[in-house]
Amino acid sequence: MNEHENNVPVTEPERQQYFIQKTSAILQSLENELGRKLTCHIATFGCPMNARDSEKLLGVLKEIGYEETEDETGADLVVMNTCTVRDNANQRIYGRIGVLKSFRKSNPHMRIALCGCMMQEESVIEKIKKSYPYVDLIFGTHNIYKLAELLYTMLSEDRQDIEILDHADRIVEQMPVSRKYFYKSGVNIMFGCDNFCSYCIVPYVRGRERSREPGDILSEIRTLAASGVIEIMLLGQNVNSYGKGCSDRISFAQLLQKASQIDGIERIRFMTSHPKDLSDELITVMKENDKICKHLHLPVQSGSSRILKLMNRRYDKEQYLDLALKIRDEIPDIAITTDIIVGFPTETEEDVNETLDVIEKVRFDNAFTFIYSKRTGTPASTMDGQVEEYFVKEQFARVLSLVQETSKKQTERFLGRCVPVLVEEVNEQDPSLLTGRMEQNLVVHFPGDPSLIGKILPVQLMECRGFYFYGKITRA
Repeated sequence: MNEHENNVPVTEPERQQYFIQKTSAILQSLENELGRKLTCHIATFGCPMNARDSEKLLGVLKEIGYEETEDETGADLVVMNTCTVRDNANQRIYGRIGVLKSFRKSNPHMRIALCGCMMQEESVIEKIKKSYPYVDLIFGTHNIYKLAELLYTMLSEDRQDIEILDHADRIVEQMPVSRKYFYKSGVNIMFGCDNFCSYCIVPYVRGRERSREPGDILSEIRTLAASGVIEIMLLGQNVNSYGKGCSDRISFAQLLQKASQIDGIERIRFMTSHPKDLSDELITVMKENDKICKHLHLPVQSGSSRILKLMNRRYDKEQYLDLALKIRDEIPDIAITTDIIVGFPTETEEDVNETLDVIEKVRFDNAFTFIYSKRTGTPASTMDGQVEEYFVKEQFARVLSLVQETSKKQTERFLGRCVPVLVEEVNEQDPSLLTGRMEQNLVVHFPGDPSLIGKILPVQLMECRGFYFYGKITRA
């Protein structure tokens, strides 16, 4: 960027709008030279927050003038929005970058950009600079909003551009967004995490907790509702601790109440909740407010109090059980899903038995079950007592079997009911069917016309297939 230009705005998002226009002019010149439109492809890895970030990235790229393509191999700009929760996620990214090198030979105009959590690791940046020098643009989690400015530097100076910030000095959300669905959207309410679980890299790459002002969040939701969105998902690494640093301090439960009062919004979801911060106020709001979906993702990670302490989860088995069973008692139709790690350092068969006990007592509706793997840069990676692979696989099989059995029983409890279902898409396997979701996040397939997508309809649940249903619309 030519820094002596004195007409560059210093405030956001005006600065990025300026660079959108400047980059658009460069793109137009390239298109005139090539005689065709330039295309972009975004590959998203990881959590719903990454998916929301990708919608922002795509919104900016479309505003600049790129056309989206599903063809990663032929795109003029490939953006990889990375996840780094596990080491094997990093290896997948390296593999994808390597594959792209060959496609650059057939398309010399291809540019490769890497962003997201993985880019916040210094060792990753050094490896990319050394082994993948053909990557054109690298940026992290704290400057996603600067894509247009970074692209402008890369294209105008025709050089590799790397900008990684150690922390976020601002929250900029008022940028163009290209949503995947017209009827639902994620809404970021906070960023970062202060919990420092011993196995988790997120606080190191996403930074400390920062909450958006409630007024800004509610304004965004009103805009979404006006555009036809009927379901929102409030996103944060730990939504229950929402409010830190806000000038207008309200609780997460109060934010939910205010969001539910916005005309046009019919469903509200949120994730993720940390058990140590989930309040009685939130339980009451979920129980009494029909717009808040009866689904709670409440990661337990382990049922062993000893392991939970090593994980730095700051609750024990009994505290988790008391909370989960209280929620079940207060909201009988709620679906509780969870995350479980098997094979954490020093874990024994007795520890796994404690996890099985929690699964049986809570009756999880679903669980994301993972085999522990060392994550470089976390305290757990250097702990003594790393568990043998054969033992972990045996215990993982036990946990997975019980999760599947319990989840099936939990799903079957809805069989025969007529429930409201948000119609999401045409079924991928059978185009005569539509696919939608209950408020408990259960999937339902049923006959219907694509014109019904984006509507909430009453569906009779006729057949249970373990973890999903077949049904029929009772009235259109």
